[in-house]
Amino acid sequence: MAGQQRFIRFLLAGGLNTLFGFSVYSAAIWADLPVWAALLAANVTGVAFNFVTTGGYAFQRLLLAHFPRFLAAYLACFIINWGLIRWLAHGVPNAIVAQAILTLPMAVLSYLIMSRWVFVEPTSPRRAPP
Repeated sequence: MAGQQRFIRFLLAGGLNTLFGFSVYSAAIWADLPVWAALLAANVTGVAFNFVTTGGYAFQRLLLAHFPRFLAAYLACFIINWGLIRWLAHGVPNAIVAQAILTLPMAVLSYLIMSRWVFVEPTSPRRAPP
């Protein structure tokens, strides 16, 4: 049950994060920035906001010690997202539509990275048998 609740919180936080990031990305595209710059703008402006909503609300593990891995995960997702948009550009001429297509797959990837590498539940140390 705890895992289900965490996933639901992640979806809610992710929805808010996505709206924020997609708004920044779209505004940057409409301002005629290149795709890489629009993605960068959305990621840079969203990092602090997303760290609080994802770490604090979704995973309930808002510790500054998680921030370096959080940044690394965001960088990895940025690079993968950018590569996929460039790949989709061959069949989808609009960068906003391409990002909309990638939103769900990128959210799943992000959850997997965040839950298995960034906001990992602490494990209890094994006790030696008596």
